[in-house]
Amino acid sequence: MELNLRKGDKVWVEDRDLAWVAGDVLDSLGNKVHVETSTGKQVFVSSEKLFRRDPDEEEHNGVDDMTKLTYLHEAGVLYNLQRRYALNDIYTYTGSILIAVNPFKKLPHLYNGYMMEQYRGAPFGELSPHVFAVAEVAYRAMIDDSRSQSILVSGESGAGKTETTKLIMQYLTYVGGRAADDNRSVEQQVLESNPLLEAFGNAKTVRNDNSSRFGKFVEIQFDANGRISGAAIRTYLLERSRVVRITDPERNYHCFYQLCASGSDAEKYKLSNPHQFHYLNQSKTYDLEGVSNAEEYKNTRRAMDIVGISNDEQEGIFRTLAAILHLGNVEFSSGKEHDSSVVKDHESRNHLQMAADLFRCDANLLLASLCTRSILTREGTIIKALDCNAAVTSRDALAKTVYARLFDWLVDKINKSVGQDPNSHFQIGVLDIYGFECFKSNSFEQFCINFANEKLQLHFNEHVFRMEQDEYRKEEINWSFIEFIDNQDVVDLIEKKPIGVIALLDEACMFPRSTHESFSMKLFHNFKIHPRLEKTKFSETDFTLSHYAGKVTYQTETFLDKNRDYTIVEHCNLLSSSRCPFVAGLFASTPEESARSSYKFSSVSSRFKQQLQALMETLSKTEPHYVRCVKPNTRNRPQNFENLSVLHQLRCGGVLEAVRISLAGYPTRRSYSDFVDRFGLLAPEFMDESNDEQALTEKILRKLGLGNYQLGRTKVFLRAGQIGILDFRRTEVLDASAKLIQRRLRTFVAHQNFIAARACAISIQAYCRGCLSRNAYAARRNAAAAVLVQKHARRWLSRCAYVKLVSATLVIQSCIRADSARLKFAHQKEYRAASLIQARWRMHKFRTAFRHRQSSIIAIQCCWRQKLAKREFRKLRQAANEAGSLRLAKTKLEKRLEDLEWRLQLEKRLRTSGEEAKSGEITKLQKTLESFSLKLDAARLATINESNKNAVLQKQLDISMKEKAAAERELNGMVELQKDNTSLKNSMNFLEKKNLALEKELLSAKTNCNNTLQKLKEADNRCSDLQTSVQSLEEKLSHLENENHVLRQKTLSISPERLGRVLGESPQQKHSSAVVPAQIDRTSVFETPTPSKRIMPFSHSHSESRRSKFTAEKNVEIHELLSRCIKENLGFSDDKPLAACVIYKCLLHWHAFESESTSIFNIIIEGINEALKGGDENSVLPYWLSNSSALLCLLQRNLRTNSFLNASAQRSGRAAYAVKSPFKINGPDDGVPHIEARYPAMLFKQHLTACVEKIYGLIRDNLKKELSSLLGLCIQAPKASRGTAGKSSRSPNGVGVPQQFPSSQWENILKFLDSLMSRLRENHVPSFFIRKIVTQVFSFINLSLFNSLLLRRECCTFSNGEYVKSGITELEKWISRVTEEFSGTSWHELSFIRQAVGFLVIHQKRKKSLDEISKDLCPALTIRQIYRISTLYWDDKYGTQSVSSEVVSQMRILVDKDSSQKLTSNSFLLDDDMSIPFSAEDMDKAIPVLDPSEIEPPKFVSEYICAQSLVKKPSSASVSKQIL
Repeated sequence: MELNLRKGDKVWVEDRDLAWVAGDVLDSLGNKVHVETSTGKQVFVSSEKLFRRDPDEEEHNGVDDMTKLTYLHEAGVLYNLQRRYALNDIYTYTGSILIAVNPFKKLPHLYNGYMMEQYRGAPFGELSPHVFAVAEVAYRAMIDDSRSQSILVSGESGAGKTETTKLIMQYLTYVGGRAADDNRSVEQQVLESNPLLEAFGNAKTVRNDNSSRFGKFVEIQFDANGRISGAAIRTYLLERSRVVRITDPERNYHCFYQLCASGSDAEKYKLSNPHQFHYLNQSKTYDLEGVSNAEEYKNTRRAMDIVGISNDEQEGIFRTLAAILHLGNVEFSSGKEHDSSVVKDHESRNHLQMAADLFRCDANLLLASLCTRSILTREGTIIKALDCNAAVTSRDALAKTVYARLFDWLVDKINKSVGQDPNSHFQIGVLDIYGFECFKSNSFEQFCINFANEKLQLHFNEHVFRMEQDEYRKEEINWSFIEFIDNQDVVDLIEKKPIGVIALLDEACMFPRSTHESFSMKLFHNFKIHPRLEKTKFSETDFTLSHYAGKVTYQTETFLDKNRDYTIVEHCNLLSSSRCPFVAGLFASTPEESARSSYKFSSVSSRFKQQLQALMETLSKTEPHYVRCVKPNTRNRPQNFENLSVLHQLRCGGVLEAVRISLAGYPTRRSYSDFVDRFGLLAPEFMDESNDEQALTEKILRKLGLGNYQLGRTKVFLRAGQIGILDFRRTEVLDASAKLIQRRLRTFVAHQNFIAARACAISIQAYCRGCLSRNAYAARRNAAAAVLVQKHARRWLSRCAYVKLVSATLVIQSCIRADSARLKFAHQKEYRAASLIQARWRMHKFRTAFRHRQSSIIAIQCCWRQKLAKREFRKLRQAANEAGSLRLAKTKLEKRLEDLEWRLQLEKRLRTSGEEAKSGEITKLQKTLESFSLKLDAARLATINESNKNAVLQKQLDISMKEKAAAERELNGMVELQKDNTSLKNSMNFLEKKNLALEKELLSAKTNCNNTLQKLKEADNRCSDLQTSVQSLEEKLSHLENENHVLRQKTLSISPERLGRVLGESPQQKHSSAVVPAQIDRTSVFETPTPSKRIMPFSHSHSESRRSKFTAEKNVEIHELLSRCIKENLGFSDDKPLAACVIYKCLLHWHAFESESTSIFNIIIEGINEALKGGDENSVLPYWLSNSSALLCLLQRNLRTNSFLNASAQRSGRAAYAVKSPFKINGPDDGVPHIEARYPAMLFKQHLTACVEKIYGLIRDNLKKELSSLLGLCIQAPKASRGTAGKSSRSPNGVGVPQQFPSSQWENILKFLDSLMSRLRENHVPSFFIRKIVTQVFSFINLSLFNSLLLRRECCTFSNGEYVKSGITELEKWISRVTEEFSGTSWHELSFIRQAVGFLVIHQKRKKSLDEISKDLCPALTIRQIYRISTLYWDDKYGTQSVSSEVVSQMRILVDKDSSQKLTSNSFLLDDDMSIPFSAEDMDKAIPVLDPSEIEPPKFVSEYICAQSLVKKPSSASVSKQIL
């Protein structure tokens, strides 16, 4: 294609290493163009070898659909895939074809359940490209069109075909929804069979370590309702020749190597290292990197168990594999006769014997079947010996036949395990088949594989062309003249009869003496002028075919041998008679014998052709969908994109062929809005005339003189090259505009320079005038300064004379004043000295008199004190004789000790009686108390002993006193008194010391007693704590016992229907569980019937029947009352739900909570469920949320669980004085009476809790459904009209105010929220529930908007960010308007979308670092989410760029690191919270207390006898409280 290029144009240049590189045109010289490439090279290239490059594509991160490329060619396709792959966007559309690039790493965030939910029901192309989107299109087309579908997954080895197939089946199972009978989905069963099929059908090739050597077509079968009903696996084109012949570095099938590494199983079959077997040692590659054959063997055995293969069948499978390996080691040598063969050596004979043992057949017969052939003639059977080569061929034929039948048996077994549905209405088939192959050496296998890909490519081309036609037909444009070229000639060359490559090959194989040379000569003779077949230059037998993906040269040396596939009758007869049932089952159907030979010739290529034809017929009955898998590099490394390899795969996968077909028609398609946005500047005079974009597009094209374009309904279709002309004209306009801007800028700069020069001249003139003025001013200032100096000089001289005179006068005056002051001071000094002497003398006289008087006073005081001391001494002596004070102290001490002992004994009795069953710690404390009491007893005894000693001393003192008295009479006066006084003082001191010692002991005893009391208090506190903990444990145990009892009764209980059927003869037993009013004997109604009560005396049968009849009538009345309360909307009284209060008062009045068996609670629950099903959900659900929550709170606050242990003790007749149960549950001490609830009441409370949660969940789910449709319109800004769009502000600095479009969608959201609040408040739903509902609604808004933002690239734009931000501002106003009481944390729930939108609308993103973005702008977002937004963002308003490439690289490293760490969730999407955000306890705490006694029942309640007391008696509420 000839391009009109000029300097500065962006082009693609072909490169030997990189396929295509970007370049800029430096100059155009005729047909040669001077281009500078991005690698820095400058080359001269012909213009025909260049492709135009979109100058704006570097600002974007690629397009998700390559039909949107401005220039659709292979360079643009390759570059677009490379850009998206670098951003981990591995999926890209080409129309309806999906291209999947293997990332070679885990991307779990792309395949979780939430992602499948996002693509479920989404139109194709609305969300980002994904394999789920293709599966969704196939499923919806099957449902809508009632036609089976097929998904063709192709690509070379290692491109990810198998994984893509798994994902497709996973999604189909998700939307199909039916599980298998054994609780395993069909997808799981199919995937569980993959390890088995991979072990027996996959092998290592040159490019892939796990290449599928067969084609797999998985049919997912559906019923008429679109539910999965079964599945089937069809296999095609197994490479049988690989069993006997491989090349280095390839391997045989994995199962052989796994069996050799199986350990004990390998020894059982006499297997060892793979290099010892001929079928495995033809290649030196025995192990795969990172794969353990032993572990894979275990996985294969596990897969066999899952599929349902029995142990005997597994034994037969591996026995057969081992026999094949041993059979390959049997070698032959020439026999004694001509053209005969025998076993070569002893080792070969051992292998033959081992193979026969494993096949469970006779070794001699096996040898005979290998070395001879039977020919049937009219005269009889002729046995013909085979030479060595024929024997080897026979051996290999047997090995291939056995392995092929084993593989077919496995596939049939898997299909039986999965479960096929022969009555299925539709199918979705997933084809996983090997891709186009082109190696250095290409043999018969590559020929067959490429032939299959040619057929599939022909089908693909027809589909692509049909899609093009559908697109043109949909847009209502003329397309009849489009010429379509396909690869039908290549397909005819290969398969057409009677002269085709396959036909000639079969003909050559029919003749025993044919060689590959003769086959090649015949091939070249018949197709010497065919343009698709060529003869190679350096070989006489090789030929080259021009496939759709390129030329491939085939070596024909082994074509004939590999095409011959003999089915030998002797082999089949021998193995069908095997003693091993499994081997005999493989050859159950013996082929018919030939009339002349035991050989059954079968052409591999013909059978291949037939299977391929059957596959194409299957595909032609379905609507195809295509997934092209691409392997980005040959080293299987992530983030490595090899351009040449990918380009080759794009050619082999037919992607570039689809591009060629598109180029043949109208390759460039633009919506009218996009076309006008890009090329409207070419005709600005039309922009303000009309808002019709189609008319504007036509006017623009007419003005430019372009023809041969087509205007569709929504798009404009341009021929190849026309978009280049438009871009060229657009570039000219932009260049002219740039020149105009430059000219105006230069004018502006010159004008600014002139203004600056003029301003400088004015400044210089002003400065000169200023200098002259300053000089004149200086002269005048000097003259004025001289006059001033003279004036100041004269004043200074006069002042100096005056100051001198004043100073002399002051000196004279100071001398005179000093003389007079000195005289006055001397006089005052003499007067002060005289006064001081007089004062000292008077002080001496007074001090002498004071000392004399003081000594006299002291002498008098001493005498008086001596007299008082003598009196005190006599008193002390008398007190010592009596010892009264000491006894008083002892008495007080004993009383206190006795008091302590009494208290200790009392504490011991209290602790002993209450704590016998408690822990050993209290026992230790009691022992400590006893030890302290013993110490106190010892202290008391010591005190008594001391008192006794004091008594003895007192007696001795009395005796000594008498003796001293006698001595006093004998002695004289003062000497005897002094001696007596001395002895008394000594005894007094001794007694005082003793007293002090006793006081110290008393203090120590008090201290010990205080310590003991303190420890007792601590023990008491610990005992109280233990009691509290034991009480809590008792409560928990009681709850567990209650639940256990509830479950036990629930298990053993019989439903009322079954009880009625068992005892249906007696009407009194039929209604034994009914509820009657309180006036009737409750014991006969609510108690659980016992056998003694069921056997009634005959005399009372008549009265009992009347009672049961009355009971039945009352039951009907109760049922009617409750049904009416539930079905009718009773409304609210003083903001309190009337229905809940009436039902609770009725239950309380009928003592239903205390009954052991009643059906009234079932009536209430069933009635509520029925009420929820009918009526308007918008009014019914809030009404019953208010009523059921109020009734649940009343039950939660007033019911108490009954102690089942006490109840059982009472039923068993235990005495009243039995041991008190520690599991008795007492209600909270809050002054509210509690009801001892029985099992039905507690079960009713659980059912009511579930009912409240169900109603809340229904309200939440309904709100989400209504919001989903509204939010789908709020995520993307509507298109503005052309007239206003052209006049909007375009300031990238944000100075201009962005235009505010009418936000009718956000107004709908606000109206929806207002209606929600009005409905909830009209039904008086507690603010607790409103807060929870509003919070979850805003959480869903945040989730939906944020996930849509990350899934749709058109939403990550600057203008769309402004639009969503304005809507969030409206939501913020609404939240502030409804107050925090009802909104709760709703504003915080929008944190993700707020930060994401804030990031979209900021300017200068390239200047932001990763820390600023992650910590300041988007702290709530993960690095993966920021990375996703950054790569999807594009500025559709100002043309600014996203974050810098350095920040993107840093984020990519962090994302890859997170993926390698295998975190629990690597998804960038938010998960929906489906949990119930409250419990019954939360409701009890949050909802205000409700008093049902204040509620007046409705009037119709008085119509029922069973509830008249609720209306007649005004004090019924107080009576019920007393009963409670």
